[in-house]
Amino acid sequence: MASTAVLLCGGPIRGDTSPMRLPYALLVSAVLLAMPGIARAAEIQVSPGDDVEAAANALVPGDVLILADGTYELDGRFGVTVVGTEDAPITIRAADGAQPHFNRATSDQNIVDFDVAEHVVIRGIEFSGGSAGVRFSSARFVTFEDNEIHDTADVALRANDVGQDYAGFRILRNHIHHTSGTGEGMYLGCNNDGCRLTGALIEGNWVHHTNQPGIEQGDGIEIKEGGSDNIVRDNVIHDTNYPCILTYANAGNGGVNIIERNVMWNCGDHAIQTAADAIIRNNIILSAVGNGIAMQPHQSGAPQNLTVVHNTVLHPSTHAIRLSGVVGSVVIANNALYSQGGNALFFANGDASGVTVVGNVGTGGVSGIDATIVEGDLAADFVAAHHLGAPPIDLYPAAGSALLGAGDPRWTVADDVDCRARDGVDAGAYGAIPGGAAGWTVQEGFKTCADEGGGDDTSGGGDDTSGGGLGTGADDTTAGGGADDPSGGDSVTAGDGTAETAGGTGGIPADGDGDGGCGCTTDTPRARGWLWLPLLVFARRRGA
Repeated sequence: MASTAVLLCGGPIRGDTSPMRLPYALLVSAVLLAMPGIARAAEIQVSPGDDVEAAANALVPGDVLILADGTYELDGRFGVTVVGTEDAPITIRAADGAQPHFNRATSDQNIVDFDVAEHVVIRGIEFSGGSAGVRFSSARFVTFEDNEIHDTADVALRANDVGQDYAGFRILRNHIHHTSGTGEGMYLGCNNDGCRLTGALIEGNWVHHTNQPGIEQGDGIEIKEGGSDNIVRDNVIHDTNYPCILTYANAGNGGVNIIERNVMWNCGDHAIQTAADAIIRNNIILSAVGNGIAMQPHQSGAPQNLTVVHNTVLHPSTHAIRLSGVVGSVVIANNALYSQGGNALFFANGDASGVTVVGNVGTGGVSGIDATIVEGDLAADFVAAHHLGAPPIDLYPAAGSALLGAGDPRWTVADDVDCRARDGVDAGAYGAIPGGAAGWTVQEGFKTCADEGGGDDTSGGGDDTSGGGLGTGADDTTAGGGADDPSGGDSVTAGDGTAETAGGTGGIPADGDGDGGCGCTTDTPRARGWLWLPLLVFARRRGA
């Protein structure tokens, strides 16, 4: 911790018995602590029965609030304001090996309201009961990871206060399930661009059973109109009442939203629904009450600026892909589209002049537009496919599959649903490897990537949000630990090779908590001892 290190360095040096020495050191320390960027970081440990709300509201940049194991029963409103900085985020987390559980028995309040949250990490906490689960009012650069939210009377995770720009969120590896009321797993942004989610990474979550009796809506992940430059990937979503993934148009606010490498089934409406401004690639869809992928007008947006490539969509009853109200460019390429009771591609209405359909394989044919697909065979094209609509299933291309090499190289992508590099232009979500097999088995639970530690893997490597370095994915401008990501490459925990490595400047340990002291030695000459103090502070500020 910065303040601890400075105070230790301000202590008396052996051989100096001047009565003025210690007061002078304390004076210098006080001045340094008042300098911008010097945080009074601390670790605060709390247990059930403690005033956790007060402890959270007292946190300052760099602080870590550590929650002991047990159930924290809540009554009355639990409101928190926590404002860290880019260099010194605030962390609220479970103790190592613990599972703190915030439970609210009644639905008159949300479980927790983050009234203001900036540069905050929330990790390893279970939330249950209440109205909404966790609500963010004014919030930016929040990392919400490895948490569980369940059995809420309304939305599980919400960031939808009018007038807010929810920038730089990281929503990673959370388990969200069994909601009620409007019941979205994630409600992010506002209708009609009233607030917006921008530059978020929503990765590796497991969202399910947002379809409980009496539920009114129940999307899995919903990004409202005006959301832009968001990445939704590697999520497993099933048993919803509304679409598994729903995005609107970006309303001219920024770049496209990327929806990739997700796996969905038993979606209560469409599996993926979008209005405009999206790249939809490498997803697996097993079933939906509506269509597999629906591109249709919604609020101010209508289908344009859409690229739908290398998805595998199976549908037992209606269309794999449906287009309506088209007003601009739409590319549908290199997909595996197998419909048992509808079309592989159904064009309902709109301007077809900007629609490109190439490199697709499947069953059900094309209707409403002058385009064709390669005829496929469900049983022959996959290792173990069916139209039952849920796992177990194996959609890896079988030997001799019509998918192999059938894609159009102009629209291929670098990786596949298993995060593995593609070798060739196979249609569908998998890039086949001779003699290979699917990496992750499609199933209930958290999805993993086949190449642990690989460049695009969610658990390590260049595009990883929890490892070092900047993202390398061509279309991924937010992943991989940018400067505003407290869990990525510039994080105080990632280890970027400057002051975070063990034995680095000043002897600060790898976790940056200052437990290893400031690196001062008791036999340093007086003048050299004072020279080390500003150097230590400078190094600490750079590595914070």
